[in-house]
Amino acid sequence: MNNFRAWLLMGLLTVLLVLIGNAVGGSSGALLFFIIALGMNFFSYYFSDRIAIAMTGSRPLAEHEAPELFDIIRRLSQRAGIPMPRVYRTPSPQPNAFATGRNPSNAAVAVTDGLMQILNRSEVEGVLAHEIAHIKNRDVLVGTIAAALAGAITMIANALQWGLIFGRDDEEGANPLGLVSTLLMIILAPLAATLIQLAISRAREFEADATGARLAGSPHGLASALLKLERAAQHIPMQVNPATSHLFIVNPLRGETLASLFSTHPPIAERVRRLQQMQ
Repeated sequence: MNNFRAWLLMGLLTVLLVLIGNAVGGSSGALLFFIIALGMNFFSYYFSDRIAIAMTGSRPLAEHEAPELFDIIRRLSQRAGIPMPRVYRTPSPQPNAFATGRNPSNAAVAVTDGLMQILNRSEVEGVLAHEIAHIKNRDVLVGTIAAALAGAITMIANALQWGLIFGRDDEEGANPLGLVSTLLMIILAPLAATLIQLAISRAREFEADATGARLAGSPHGLASALLKLERAAQHIPMQVNPATSHLFIVNPLRGETLASLFSTHPPIAERVRRLQQMQ
């Protein structure tokens, strides 16, 4: 099912880019953007983990820098029956974490600098179990591709905007329909990027919470961590590409941008309630 969702997202990107190309440059523009879409789909599938890591500014973390963290991840990976994922640190004081990769053999877990500072060991284990659960459930590919596609669509919209500003639209014979089409794409493309993020089912977060609680052996650590992370996200900003916000265990942009109003995450209170019911 998750592989189907990944191919569906890539198909939607292809259709959207072809429409943009057709609006900007007619049939030749549609062909050009179709080729671009094929290239983006290839790279977002095979290099989805590297794209997400780069978009979040994460860096590799060595085991001697955080031996306790590696110990927790290694033990949880063994319980989940998956290979040990690569470990990264995201330079932000906001406590948060995310997982990425197209499959368990090509997966990575990233934690922010603030995660280990605000949470106790049980809570850290709950958060990491949630991320390991995403890898075990094989749904990180969908989220990572969505992040790459949302970022690409937003970038294309920005390029169209600057092209419209500095383009020579006062030339004789300028096509007003083409101008209107470009304006519509500038407005609608970022909206489409947001909708792609919203299309990532909230059910995957609930499932990762439940699987993570079972891997950790108790739901209490994760439930407590979610409450702390939610409060921290409201007071400690994170400088991160909005296209990657749905990857994190809690929304890192809560209250920071208009896009955060369309949350890709279920309410924390509901997630905690379900975890408490597990006990």
